[in-house]
Amino acid sequence: MSFRRARRDDQDPGANPPAGRMARSGRLAAVPLSYAGRRMAGAGKRALGRPADEVDRAIQLRTAEHMAEVLGELKGCAAKLGQILAIYELALPPDLAEPYRIALSRLQDAVPPMLPRSVHGVLAESFGPRWRDDFRAFDDRRAASASIGQVHRATWHDGRTVAVKVMYPGARAAIDADLRQLRGLAWLTPVFAPYLDSRAFVDELAECVRAELDFEAEAHSQRRFAAAYADDPDFRVPQVVAQRGDVIVSEWLDGIPLSRLIDSGAQAERDRVGLLAARFFWSSAPRSGLLYSDPHPGNFRVLPDGRLGVVDFGACPPWPPERFPALLRDLVSALLTGDPGELDITARRHGFVDAQRDFDSEALVAKLLPVSELLRHDVFRLDMRWLRGLTRSVVDPDLNNVYRQLDVPAYLTPFQRGLATLVGTIAQLDTTGPLRDEILRWTPDLAAVIARYRQRTGQPTDLNAVRARRAATTATGFAAG
Repeated sequence: MSFRRARRDDQDPGANPPAGRMARSGRLAAVPLSYAGRRMAGAGKRALGRPADEVDRAIQLRTAEHMAEVLGELKGCAAKLGQILAIYELALPPDLAEPYRIALSRLQDAVPPMLPRSVHGVLAESFGPRWRDDFRAFDDRRAASASIGQVHRATWHDGRTVAVKVMYPGARAAIDADLRQLRGLAWLTPVFAPYLDSRAFVDELAECVRAELDFEAEAHSQRRFAAAYADDPDFRVPQVVAQRGDVIVSEWLDGIPLSRLIDSGAQAERDRVGLLAARFFWSSAPRSGLLYSDPHPGNFRVLPDGRLGVVDFGACPPWPPERFPALLRDLVSALLTGDPGELDITARRHGFVDAQRDFDSEALVAKLLPVSELLRHDVFRLDMRWLRGLTRSVVDPDLNNVYRQLDVPAYLTPFQRGLATLVGTIAQLDTTGPLRDEILRWTPDLAAVIARYRQRTGQPTDLNAVRARRAATTATGFAAG
Protein backbone atom coordinates (compact mmCIF):
# COMPACT_ATOMS: atom_id res chain seq x y z
CA MET A 1 0.00 0.00 0.00
CA SER A 2 1.59 3.26 -1.11
CA PHE A 3 1.84 6.33 1.07
CA ARG A 4 -0.14 8.26 -1.55
CA ARG A 5 -2.98 5.78 -1.33
CA ALA A 6 -2.95 5.94 2.46
CA ARG A 7 -3.13 9.73 2.38
CA ARG A 8 -6.05 9.66 -0.03
CA ASP A 9 -7.92 7.22 2.18
CA ASP A 10 -7.26 9.49 5.17
CA GLN A 11 -9.49 12.07 3.52
CA ASP A 12 -12.39 9.62 3.29
CA PRO A 13 -14.21 9.98 6.65
CA GLY A 14 -15.14 6.71 8.31
CA ALA A 15 -13.48 4.61 5.61
CA ASN A 16 -9.98 3.78 6.73
CA PRO A 17 -7.54 4.58 9.55
CA PRO A 18 -5.89 8.00 9.08
CA ALA A 19 -2.25 7.26 8.42
CA GLY A 20 -0.76 10.75 8.74
CA ARG A 21 1.25 11.12 11.94
CA MET A 22 -0.02 14.63 12.67
CA ALA A 23 -3.62 13.67 11.97
CA ARG A 24 -3.47 10.66 14.33
CA SER A 25 -1.60 12.56 17.05
CA GLY A 26 -4.07 15.43 16.76
CA ARG A 27 -7.05 13.17 17.29
CA LEU A 28 -5.45 11.53 20.31
CA ALA A 29 -4.49 14.92 21.75
CA ALA A 30 -8.10 16.09 21.37
CA VAL A 31 -9.24 13.71 24.13
CA PRO A 32 -7.55 15.45 27.10
CA LEU A 33 -8.22 18.92 25.63
CA SER A 34 -11.91 18.15 25.29
CA TYR A 35 -11.94 16.75 28.80
CA ALA A 36 -10.47 19.99 30.14
CA GLY A 37 -13.17 21.95 28.30
CA ARG A 38 -15.91 19.78 29.78
CA ARG A 39 -14.48 20.30 33.25
CA MET A 40 -14.65 24.06 32.81
CA ALA A 41 -18.20 23.87 31.50
CA GLY A 42 -19.11 21.55 34.37
CA ALA A 43 -17.90 24.10 36.91
CA GLY A 44 -20.32 26.59 35.44
CA LYS A 45 -23.21 24.12 35.61
CA ARG A 46 -22.45 23.35 39.25
CA ALA A 47 -22.39 27.07 39.99
CA LEU A 48 -25.90 27.30 38.50
CA GLY A 49 -27.16 24.68 40.92
CA ARG A 50 -26.89 21.36 39.04
CA PRO A 51 -25.92 18.48 41.38
CA ALA A 52 -22.17 17.88 41.35
CA ASP A 53 -22.55 14.09 41.02
CA GLU A 54 -24.80 14.51 37.98
CA VAL A 55 -22.37 16.91 36.30
CA ASP A 56 -19.31 14.74 37.03
CA ARG A 57 -20.98 11.61 35.70
CA ALA A 58 -21.99 13.39 32.50
CA ILE A 59 -18.38 14.53 32.02
CA GLN A 60 -17.07 11.01 32.59
CA LEU A 61 -19.58 9.48 30.20
CA ARG A 62 -18.88 11.93 27.38
CA THR A 63 -15.11 11.60 27.86
CA ALA A 64 -15.36 7.82 27.73
CA GLU A 65 -17.50 7.99 24.60
CA HIS A 66 -15.05 10.43 22.99
CA MET A 67 -12.11 8.17 23.82
CA ALA A 68 -13.84 5.16 22.28
CA GLU A 69 -14.82 7.15 19.19
CA VAL A 70 -11.27 8.39 18.59
CA LEU A 71 -9.63 5.02 19.20
CA GLY A 72 -12.23 3.33 17.02
CA GLU A 73 -11.69 5.77 14.15
CA LEU A 74 -7.91 5.41 14.34
CA LYS A 75 -8.10 1.60 14.45
CA GLY A 76 -4.65 -0.05 14.31
CA CYS A 77 -2.68 0.13 17.55
CA ALA A 78 -5.07 2.69 18.96
CA ALA A 79 -8.01 0.31 18.81
CA LYS A 80 -5.83 -2.43 20.30
CA LEU A 81 -4.90 0.02 23.06
CA GLY A 82 -8.60 0.54 23.69
CA GLN A 83 -9.05 -3.19 24.19
CA ILE A 84 -6.21 -3.16 26.73
CA LEU A 85 -7.66 -0.12 28.51
CA ALA A 86 -10.92 -2.01 28.87
CA ILE A 87 -9.01 -4.31 31.25
CA TYR A 88 -7.33 -1.54 33.24
CA GLU A 89 -10.61 0.23 33.93
CA LEU A 90 -11.10 -2.60 36.42
CA ALA A 91 -8.85 -0.67 38.77
CA LEU A 92 -11.50 2.05 39.08
CA PRO A 93 -14.44 1.96 41.51
CA PRO A 94 -17.50 0.42 39.79
CA ASP A 95 -19.53 3.65 39.64
CA LEU A 96 -16.62 5.56 38.10
CA ALA A 97 -15.59 2.75 35.75
CA GLU A 98 -19.03 2.05 34.27
CA PRO A 99 -19.05 4.72 31.52
CA TYR A 100 -15.51 3.78 30.46
CA ARG A 101 -16.45 0.10 30.35
CA ILE A 102 -19.51 0.78 28.23
CA ALA A 103 -17.71 3.04 25.79
CA LEU A 104 -14.53 1.00 25.41
CA SER A 105 -16.44 -2.25 24.97
CA ARG A 106 -17.82 -0.81 21.74
CA LEU A 107 -14.37 -1.09 20.23
CA GLN A 108 -14.88 -4.83 19.89
CA ASP A 109 -17.79 -4.56 17.47
CA ALA A 110 -18.48 -0.91 16.72
CA VAL A 111 -15.45 0.29 14.76
CA PRO A 112 -16.67 2.56 11.93
CA PRO A 113 -17.12 0.36 8.84
CA MET A 114 -15.15 0.61 5.62
CA LEU A 115 -17.11 1.93 2.70
CA PRO A 116 -17.93 -0.71 0.04
CA ARG A 117 -15.60 0.88 -2.51
CA SER A 118 -12.69 0.50 -0.08
CA VAL A 119 -13.56 -3.16 0.54
CA HIS A 120 -13.84 -3.80 -3.20
CA GLY A 121 -10.51 -2.08 -3.76
CA VAL A 122 -8.71 -4.40 -1.33
CA LEU A 123 -10.37 -7.44 -2.89
CA ALA A 124 -9.34 -6.31 -6.37
CA GLU A 125 -5.73 -5.75 -5.27
CA SER A 126 -5.58 -9.16 -3.58
CA PHE A 127 -7.68 -11.38 -5.88
CA GLY A 128 -7.45 -9.40 -9.11
CA PRO A 129 -10.01 -7.25 -10.95
CA ARG A 130 -12.30 -10.28 -11.52
CA TRP A 131 -12.48 -11.07 -7.81
CA ARG A 132 -16.24 -11.51 -7.97
CA ASP A 133 -15.72 -14.67 -10.04
CA ASP A 134 -14.51 -16.37 -6.85
CA PHE A 135 -17.81 -15.68 -5.09
CA ARG A 136 -21.40 -16.59 -5.85
CA ALA A 137 -22.47 -13.77 -3.55
CA PHE A 138 -20.77 -11.12 -1.44
CA ASP A 139 -22.48 -9.06 1.28
CA ASP A 140 -21.12 -5.51 1.39
CA ARG A 141 -22.46 -5.07 4.92
CA ARG A 142 -19.86 -5.64 7.62
CA ALA A 143 -20.53 -8.77 9.70
CA ALA A 144 -17.82 -8.14 12.32
CA SER A 145 -14.82 -5.88 12.92
CA ALA A 146 -11.29 -6.16 14.24
CA SER A 147 -8.55 -3.70 15.09
CA ILE A 148 -6.99 -3.90 11.61
CA GLY A 149 -9.84 -5.06 9.41
CA GLN A 150 -13.41 -6.23 9.09
CA VAL A 151 -15.28 -9.38 8.12
CA HIS A 152 -17.92 -9.89 5.45
CA ARG A 153 -20.22 -12.85 4.87
CA ALA A 154 -20.10 -14.33 1.39
CA THR A 155 -20.76 -17.48 -0.64
CA TRP A 156 -17.68 -19.08 -2.18
CA HIS A 157 -17.81 -20.31 -5.77
CA ASP A 158 -18.33 -23.92 -4.57
CA GLY A 159 -21.38 -22.95 -2.49
CA ARG A 160 -19.77 -22.79 0.96
CA THR A 161 -20.69 -19.90 3.25
CA VAL A 162 -17.47 -18.08 4.10
CA ALA A 163 -16.11 -15.26 6.23
CA VAL A 164 -13.98 -12.78 4.26
CA LYS A 165 -11.53 -10.84 6.45
CA VAL A 166 -10.34 -7.65 4.72
CA MET A 167 -7.54 -5.44 6.04
CA TYR A 168 -8.17 -1.71 6.23
CA PRO A 169 -6.38 0.20 3.46
CA GLY A 170 -3.61 2.19 5.08
CA ALA A 171 -3.51 -0.05 8.16
CA ARG A 172 0.23 -0.69 7.87
CA ALA A 173 1.07 3.01 7.62
CA ALA A 174 -1.28 3.78 10.51
CA ILE A 175 0.26 1.14 12.75
CA ASP A 176 3.77 2.27 11.87
CA ALA A 177 2.74 5.79 12.97
CA ASP A 178 1.30 4.40 16.21
CA LEU A 179 4.45 2.43 16.94
CA ARG A 180 6.65 5.47 16.34
CA GLN A 181 4.50 7.42 18.76
CA LEU A 182 4.63 4.57 21.27
CA ARG A 183 8.41 4.49 21.10
CA GLY A 184 8.45 8.24 21.58
CA LEU A 185 6.44 7.82 24.80
CA ALA A 186 8.54 4.94 26.14
CA TRP A 187 10.45 7.35 28.37
CA LEU A 188 7.28 7.60 30.49
CA THR A 189 7.37 3.93 31.54
CA PRO A 190 9.79 4.50 34.47
CA VAL A 191 7.01 6.54 36.09
CA PHE A 192 4.92 3.36 36.35
CA ALA A 193 7.61 0.66 36.30
CA PRO A 194 11.06 2.06 37.16
CA TYR A 195 12.93 -1.18 36.38
CA LEU A 196 11.12 -2.23 33.21
CA ASP A 197 13.29 -2.46 30.10
CA SER A 198 11.00 -0.16 28.14
CA ARG A 199 12.86 -0.50 24.84
CA ALA A 200 12.69 -4.31 24.91
CA PHE A 201 9.06 -4.21 26.01
CA VAL A 202 8.03 -1.83 23.22
CA ASP A 203 9.98 -3.85 20.66
CA GLU A 204 8.21 -7.05 21.74
CA LEU A 205 4.83 -5.30 21.69
CA ALA A 206 5.57 -3.95 18.21
CA GLU A 207 6.43 -7.45 17.03
CA CYS A 208 3.10 -8.75 18.38
CA VAL A 209 1.14 -5.98 16.66
CA ARG A 210 2.99 -6.26 13.34
CA ALA A 211 2.38 -10.01 13.30
CA GLU A 212 -1.32 -9.26 12.95
CA LEU A 213 -0.62 -7.45 9.67
CA ASP A 214 0.79 -10.58 8.03
CA PHE A 215 -2.29 -12.34 6.67
CA GLU A 216 -0.18 -15.07 5.07
CA ALA A 217 1.27 -15.94 8.49
CA GLU A 218 -2.19 -15.71 10.06
CA ALA A 219 -3.61 -18.15 7.52
CA HIS A 220 -0.70 -20.51 8.20
CA SER A 221 -1.41 -20.34 11.96
CA GLN A 222 -5.11 -20.91 11.44
CA ARG A 223 -4.40 -23.99 9.33
CA ARG A 224 -2.19 -25.38 12.11
CA PHE A 225 -4.91 -24.81 14.69
CA ALA A 226 -7.59 -26.28 12.41
CA ALA A 227 -5.47 -29.43 11.98
CA ALA A 228 -4.68 -29.65 15.71
CA TYR A 229 -8.35 -29.37 16.69
CA ALA A 230 -9.91 -31.30 13.80
CA ASP A 231 -12.93 -33.35 14.97
CA ASP A 232 -12.44 -32.10 18.53
CA PRO A 233 -15.57 -32.59 20.69
CA ASP A 234 -15.12 -29.21 22.41
CA PHE A 235 -13.81 -26.81 19.75
CA ARG A 236 -14.08 -25.88 16.12
CA VAL A 237 -11.52 -23.85 14.22
CA PRO A 238 -12.74 -22.85 10.73
CA GLN A 239 -10.72 -24.05 7.76
CA VAL A 240 -8.92 -21.49 5.61
CA VAL A 241 -10.50 -21.52 2.16
CA ALA A 242 -8.13 -19.01 0.51
CA GLN A 243 -5.60 -16.34 1.40
CA ARG A 244 -4.26 -13.74 -0.97
CA GLY A 245 -2.67 -10.41 -0.12
CA ASP A 246 -4.69 -8.57 2.53
CA VAL A 247 -7.65 -10.96 2.47
CA ILE A 248 -8.34 -14.25 4.27
CA VAL A 249 -11.34 -16.39 3.34
CA SER A 250 -12.42 -18.93 5.97
CA GLU A 251 -15.37 -21.16 6.69
CA TRP A 252 -18.25 -19.27 8.27
CA LEU A 253 -19.19 -20.09 11.88
CA ASP A 254 -22.79 -19.60 13.01
CA GLY A 255 -23.00 -19.21 16.76
CA ILE A 256 -23.85 -17.10 19.78
CA PRO A 257 -21.23 -14.42 20.55
CA LEU A 258 -19.86 -14.46 24.07
CA SER A 259 -21.02 -10.87 24.59
CA ARG A 260 -24.62 -12.15 24.53
CA LEU A 261 -23.79 -14.99 26.90
CA ILE A 262 -22.09 -12.52 29.27
CA ASP A 263 -25.16 -10.27 29.23
CA SER A 264 -27.94 -12.82 29.59
CA GLY A 265 -26.67 -16.42 29.57
CA ALA A 266 -27.64 -19.00 32.18
CA GLN A 267 -24.95 -19.42 34.81
CA ALA A 268 -24.42 -23.12 34.08
CA GLU A 269 -23.67 -22.28 30.45
CA ARG A 270 -21.41 -19.39 31.45
CA ASP A 271 -19.44 -21.76 33.70
CA ARG A 272 -19.13 -24.32 30.91
CA VAL A 273 -17.96 -21.80 28.32
CA GLY A 274 -15.53 -20.12 30.74
CA LEU A 275 -13.87 -23.48 31.35
CA LEU A 276 -13.74 -24.14 27.60
CA ALA A 277 -12.04 -20.80 26.98
CA ALA A 278 -9.43 -21.69 29.60
CA ARG A 279 -8.98 -25.15 28.05
CA PHE A 280 -8.39 -23.72 24.58
CA PHE A 281 -5.81 -21.20 25.78
CA TRP A 282 -3.81 -23.65 27.87
CA SER A 283 -4.02 -26.45 25.29
CA SER A 284 -3.07 -24.26 22.33
CA ALA A 285 0.71 -24.55 22.66
CA PRO A 286 0.88 -28.28 23.54
CA ARG A 287 -1.44 -29.18 20.65
CA SER A 288 -0.40 -26.76 17.91
CA GLY A 289 3.04 -25.50 18.95
CA LEU A 290 1.60 -21.96 18.88
CA LEU A 291 0.22 -19.76 21.67
CA TYR A 292 -3.30 -18.41 21.14
CA SER A 293 -2.68 -14.99 22.66
CA ASP A 294 -5.91 -13.12 21.88
CA PRO A 295 -8.71 -14.99 23.73
CA HIS A 296 -11.09 -12.04 24.16
CA PRO A 297 -14.88 -12.56 23.96
CA GLY A 298 -15.12 -11.31 20.37
CA ASN A 299 -13.02 -14.23 19.14
CA PHE A 300 -15.30 -16.96 20.52
CA ARG A 301 -18.70 -18.26 19.37
CA VAL A 302 -20.91 -20.87 21.06
CA LEU A 303 -21.96 -23.14 18.19
CA PRO A 304 -25.36 -24.85 17.90
CA ASP A 305 -23.78 -28.22 18.77
CA GLY A 306 -22.32 -26.78 21.99
CA ARG A 307 -18.72 -26.54 20.81
CA LEU A 308 -16.74 -23.36 21.18
CA GLY A 309 -15.85 -21.81 17.83
CA VAL A 310 -12.56 -19.88 17.74
CA VAL A 311 -11.52 -17.25 15.19
CA ASP A 312 -8.71 -14.72 14.60
CA PHE A 313 -5.23 -16.25 14.61
CA GLY A 314 -3.22 -13.14 13.85
CA ALA A 315 -1.20 -13.23 17.09
CA CYS A 316 0.02 -16.79 17.56
CA PRO A 317 3.79 -16.97 18.26
CA PRO A 318 5.67 -20.27 18.59
CA TRP A 319 5.49 -21.36 22.21
CA PRO A 320 6.94 -21.99 24.72
CA PRO A 321 10.39 -20.37 24.77
CA GLU A 322 13.07 -22.52 26.36
CA ARG A 323 13.01 -20.59 29.67
CA PHE A 324 9.24 -20.57 30.16
CA PRO A 325 8.49 -24.06 31.59
CA ALA A 326 11.09 -23.66 34.34
CA LEU A 327 9.75 -20.20 35.17
CA LEU A 328 6.20 -21.48 35.45
CA ARG A 329 7.23 -24.42 37.61
CA ASP A 330 9.40 -22.35 39.98
CA LEU A 331 6.88 -19.53 40.29
CA VAL A 332 3.94 -21.80 41.11
CA SER A 333 6.04 -23.69 43.66
CA ALA A 334 6.95 -20.42 45.37
CA LEU A 335 3.34 -19.20 45.33
CA LEU A 336 2.00 -22.38 46.89
CA THR A 337 4.56 -22.48 49.68
CA GLY A 338 4.11 -18.77 50.34
CA ASP A 339 7.79 -18.62 51.28
CA PRO A 340 9.23 -15.12 50.64
CA GLY A 341 12.74 -16.56 50.41
CA GLU A 342 11.76 -19.02 47.67
CA LEU A 343 9.90 -16.28 45.78
CA ASP A 344 12.95 -14.01 46.08
CA ILE A 345 15.19 -16.70 44.56
CA THR A 346 12.67 -17.36 41.77
CA ALA A 347 12.27 -13.67 40.91
CA ARG A 348 16.03 -13.17 40.65
CA ARG A 349 16.71 -16.43 38.81
CA HIS A 350 14.21 -15.60 36.07
CA GLY A 351 15.07 -11.95 35.54
CA PHE A 352 12.27 -10.16 37.40
CA VAL A 353 14.71 -8.54 39.83
CA ASP A 354 18.35 -7.57 39.37
CA ALA A 355 20.71 -9.56 41.57
CA GLN A 356 22.10 -6.38 43.17
CA ARG A 357 18.77 -4.73 43.98
CA ASP A 358 16.66 -4.89 47.14
CA PHE A 359 13.29 -6.55 46.76
CA ASP A 360 10.35 -6.87 49.16
CA SER A 361 9.46 -10.52 48.56
CA GLU A 362 7.13 -10.61 51.59
CA ALA A 363 5.00 -7.86 50.05
CA LEU A 364 4.88 -9.74 46.74
CA VAL A 365 3.70 -12.92 48.50
CA ALA A 366 0.81 -10.91 49.94
CA LYS A 367 0.04 -9.31 46.57
CA LEU A 368 -0.07 -12.68 44.82
CA LEU A 369 -2.38 -14.30 47.38
CA PRO A 370 -5.43 -14.21 45.03
CA VAL A 371 -3.45 -16.09 42.36
CA SER A 372 -2.21 -18.66 44.84
CA GLU A 373 -5.78 -19.25 46.05
CA LEU A 374 -6.83 -20.19 42.53
CA LEU A 375 -4.01 -22.75 42.41
CA ARG A 376 -4.78 -24.25 45.82
CA HIS A 377 -8.42 -25.24 45.34
CA ASP A 378 -10.19 -27.84 43.24
CA VAL A 379 -13.08 -25.48 42.47
CA PHE A 380 -12.72 -21.72 42.20
CA ARG A 381 -14.94 -18.78 41.33
CA LEU A 382 -13.22 -16.30 39.05
CA ASP A 383 -15.46 -13.25 38.80
CA MET A 384 -15.18 -9.51 38.28
CA ARG A 385 -14.84 -8.80 41.98
CA TRP A 386 -11.79 -11.06 42.20
CA LEU A 387 -10.27 -9.60 39.04
CA ARG A 388 -10.97 -6.02 40.09
CA GLY A 389 -9.10 -6.53 43.35
CA LEU A 390 -6.14 -8.13 41.59
CA THR A 391 -5.99 -5.37 38.97
CA ARG A 392 -6.12 -2.60 41.57
CA SER A 393 -3.25 -4.26 43.39
CA VAL A 394 -1.12 -4.38 40.23
CA VAL A 395 -1.73 -0.81 39.00
CA ASP A 396 -1.71 0.86 42.43
CA PRO A 397 0.35 4.06 41.85
CA ASP A 398 1.74 4.03 45.40
CA LEU A 399 5.53 4.33 45.27
CA ASN A 400 5.76 1.41 47.71
CA ASN A 401 3.82 -0.95 45.42
CA VAL A 402 6.10 -3.98 45.12
CA TYR A 403 5.18 -4.42 41.46
CA ARG A 404 7.12 -1.23 40.78
CA GLN A 405 10.24 -3.09 41.93
CA LEU A 406 9.91 -5.68 39.18
CA ASP A 407 11.10 -5.96 35.63
CA VAL A 408 9.26 -8.35 33.32
CA PRO A 409 11.27 -10.24 30.68
CA ALA A 410 10.17 -9.03 27.27
CA TYR A 411 9.74 -12.56 25.92
CA LEU A 412 6.74 -12.96 28.24
CA THR A 413 4.75 -10.19 26.50
CA PRO A 414 2.61 -12.51 24.30
CA PHE A 415 1.84 -14.80 27.24
CA GLN A 416 1.04 -11.86 29.53
CA ARG A 417 -1.31 -10.40 26.94
CA GLY A 418 -3.02 -13.73 26.37
CA LEU A 419 -3.37 -14.63 30.03
CA ALA A 420 -4.70 -11.18 31.00
CA THR A 421 -7.25 -11.32 28.18
CA LEU A 422 -8.29 -14.86 29.09
CA VAL A 423 -8.76 -13.97 32.76
CA GLY A 424 -10.87 -10.96 31.74
CA THR A 425 -13.06 -13.20 29.56
CA ILE A 426 -13.51 -15.81 32.28
CA ALA A 427 -14.27 -13.15 34.89
CA GLN A 428 -16.93 -11.51 32.71
CA LEU A 429 -18.60 -14.93 32.47
CA ASP A 430 -18.46 -15.16 36.30
CA THR A 431 -17.02 -18.66 35.98
CA THR A 432 -17.06 -21.22 38.77
CA GLY A 433 -15.40 -24.56 38.20
CA PRO A 434 -12.20 -26.63 38.25
CA LEU A 435 -10.07 -23.91 36.66
CA ARG A 436 -6.85 -25.27 38.15
CA ASP A 437 -7.43 -28.64 36.48
CA GLU A 438 -7.74 -26.93 33.09
CA ILE A 439 -4.21 -25.59 33.62
CA LEU A 440 -2.69 -28.79 35.03
CA ARG A 441 -4.12 -30.94 32.24
CA TRP A 442 -1.74 -29.26 29.79
CA THR A 443 1.22 -28.51 32.07
CA PRO A 444 2.54 -31.80 33.52
CA ASP A 445 5.39 -30.06 35.33
CA LEU A 446 2.86 -27.97 37.24
CA ALA A 447 0.77 -31.04 37.97
CA ALA A 448 3.80 -32.55 39.72
CA VAL A 449 4.24 -29.34 41.77
CA ILE A 450 0.58 -29.40 42.82
CA ALA A 451 0.79 -33.10 43.71
CA ARG A 452 3.72 -32.43 46.03
CA TYR A 453 1.85 -29.52 47.60
CA ARG A 454 -1.23 -31.66 48.25
CA GLN A 455 0.87 -34.39 49.81
CA ARG A 456 2.29 -31.86 52.27
CA THR A 457 -1.00 -30.16 53.11
CA GLY A 458 -3.59 -32.93 52.86
CA GLN A 459 -7.03 -32.41 51.37
CA PRO A 460 -7.53 -29.03 49.68
CA THR A 461 -10.06 -26.62 51.10
CA ASP A 462 -13.40 -26.67 49.28
CA LEU A 463 -14.97 -23.55 47.78
CA ASN A 464 -17.63 -23.08 50.47
CA ALA A 465 -14.97 -23.07 53.17
CA VAL A 466 -12.95 -20.53 51.21
CA ARG A 467 -15.97 -18.23 50.94
CA ALA A 468 -16.74 -18.62 54.64
CA ARG A 469 -13.16 -17.78 55.58
CA ARG A 470 -13.16 -14.72 53.33
CA ALA A 471 -16.46 -13.53 54.82
CA ALA A 472 -15.18 -14.00 58.36
CA THR A 473 -11.94 -12.18 57.55
CA THR A 474 -13.83 -9.30 55.97
CA ALA A 475 -16.23 -9.06 58.92
CA THR A 476 -13.32 -9.08 61.37
CA GLY A 477 -11.57 -6.35 59.41
CA PHE A 478 -14.70 -4.18 59.42
CA ALA A 479 -15.17 -4.74 63.14
CA ALA A 480 -11.55 -3.81 63.83
CA GLY A 481 -11.90 -0.69 61.74
